[in-house]
Amino acid sequence: MALRGLLTKNLKQVVKQQSQQNRHVLRSYTNLAMLSDEHRMMRDMCRDFANKELVPIAGETDKEHKFPAEAIKGMGDLGLLSVAIDSEFGGTGLDYVAYAIAMEEISRGCATAGVIMTVQNTLYCLPVEYHGTTEQKEKYLRPFASGEKIGCFGLSEPGNGSDAGAASTNAKEDGDSWVLNGEKCWITNAHEADCAVVFATTDKSLKHKGISAFIVEKGTPGFTVGKKEDKLGIRGSSTANLIFDNCRIPKENLLGEPGHGFKIAMTTLDVGRIGVAAQALGIGQAAFECAIEYSQQRKAFDAPISNFQMIKQKLSEMETKLECARLMTWHAAQLKDSGEPFTKAAAQAKLVASEAATYCAHQAMQTLGGMGYVSDMPAERHYRDARITEIYEGTSEIQHLVIAGELLKEYRY
Repeated sequence: MALRGLLTKNLKQVVKQQSQQNRHVLRSYTNLAMLSDEHRMMRDMCRDFANKELVPIAGETDKEHKFPAEAIKGMGDLGLLSVAIDSEFGGTGLDYVAYAIAMEEISRGCATAGVIMTVQNTLYCLPVEYHGTTEQKEKYLRPFASGEKIGCFGLSEPGNGSDAGAASTNAKEDGDSWVLNGEKCWITNAHEADCAVVFATTDKSLKHKGISAFIVEKGTPGFTVGKKEDKLGIRGSSTANLIFDNCRIPKENLLGEPGHGFKIAMTTLDVGRIGVAAQALGIGQAAFECAIEYSQQRKAFDAPISNFQMIKQKLSEMETKLECARLMTWHAAQLKDSGEPFTKAAAQAKLVASEAATYCAHQAMQTLGGMGYVSDMPAERHYRDARITEIYEGTSEIQHLVIAGELLKEYRY
């Protein structure tokens, strides 16, 4: 059933049903009273989907490096692959607070599903929606918004990961075509993607103002995908290089205006950081729930270890860091929804949430002891999955630079 259909159901009935299914989880979730009925229903629907469809396959997805195709199809059917994309082009048409809530719950169930979801929503669909022509949106947005097709985002290169303005991949006009040459690396969904949004230099003399964005279809002659990387975490999503060797694409596949590519990339990453923050929250929440459940069941000295002061302190700090990060993530999403500047808030949310996820995963392993170190329990998977959230879509160090840059604009003396 489509997400909009679910959100028109009677709220009390849905919440009552979910409460019965999750009655052992009495978490306050940063005061549900803060959320609208629509947002609460989104949370409950996504949590139910994650519990039924994602949690049971998360371990297998990780061990076998398996793309969760059926789960992703189910997410597409629910409208979760285009949460904030305009309904005119097949999106769900909700706001970014709803997107952040959905991202957290999906990532809590399976971090792999979470990263696929955030790339589809913000790194692929968003730039096509914001900068594409009507024809491009019909061809390259509508089937992706529905989840029928998967997209990816090609910005990083082997020699300039954090220096996006130094793109060595180039595109040259040739008649009614653009010809691309170069290589992009660390591309999530690379092997599954039907299309890629790719950034290439069209005028080197203009530096970052000479970068343009393009839409490149899978199967285009001269466009190949490299080997899958063997990663520490989020193993079910493919990560590989995109290789362009005299790759000729139609002139109409230019996305936006020539020379606007860097701006498109940076504004896209601002929104993407809200998604990564929410993904990190989901991983951190999963680790926290694993720790608190184990601590109440594991006994030592004839008492649950949750009675011990050191364990209580760990649980308290985990919960507090998650709540703080959640509020910052929602704040960034609300700024985006209201049309206010949100670059600093998105970077802060991504920074704090990713570090909270890493902290919670570490403390969950400490709480579980030896059981946290083996794959019989999910704690070690959460530990591995959390680490990437401090690296992709801008490392924690880059987030500090972004935050400081915005601060220096605000405080002019």
